Amino acid sequence: MEKEELHEEALGKLNIKGANVSPAVIKRLPRYFRYLRELIRNGRMRISSGELSELMHVTASQIRQDLNCFGGFGQQGYGYNVNYLYAKVCEILGVGEGFSAIVIGAGNLGRALVRNPMFEKRGVDIVAMFDVSPEVIGRTVADIPVLAMDQLESFCRERKVDMAVLTCPKENALEAAEQLVTLGIKGIWNFTGKELDHLAPHTVVENVHIGDSLMTLCYEMRALEEKDDQK
Repeated sequence: MEKEELHEEALGKLNIKGANVSPAVIKRLPRYFRYLRELIRNGRMRISSGELSELMHVTASQIRQDLNCFGGFGQQGYGYNVNYLYAKVCEILGVGEGFSAIVIGAGNLGRALVRNPMFEKRGVDIVAMFDVSPEVIGRTVADIPVLAMDQLESFCRERKVDMAVLTCPKENALEAAEQLVTLGIKGIWNFTGKELDHLAPHTVVENVHIGDSLMTLCYEMRALEEKDDQK
């Protein structure tokens, strides 16, 4: 049996549900996605956990533990088949599942997100934007139509919509989210600054606070300056 065949045989079955997978492991998966994609672009076919740890600044032991949560995809003495591992990470993350999304709020942030290629690269198809402003309703952003909020219900009844991106004003976030839940939206990517938790048992919310990230950067810069001053 060829070495490549031995490798494929040793990979194990994918365990997407991964019993008791910690949030920390889940948050690292997109990093694997990005680094593996770059390795593929550079023509890399195989990589060890040690080499991957040097790139990602995560210990080799942590990498092995993370991937073992989903079945494990390497072979001792061989390492990881980069294309295969990338495909499995994509499968775990739902890339290519054909998820469709709508954006609630066609302001500066909403328009910037729609123009960003990250959705397409991760297999998410934005199908419409919604707003209450007559100034933007009827327009298109990156070929995506901007519809009126009072069209949201009929649109979701007629089209398959899996997730929503919330970029509306903070004071409207909860009302919009509750409406989305009643329409069967299963995932909400929330940029409003309003914490949206425990909306419904079968709705997943990812709260994004850009300001928190900025303040973290400011803190780390100040701490670095103080460290330099003490030298």
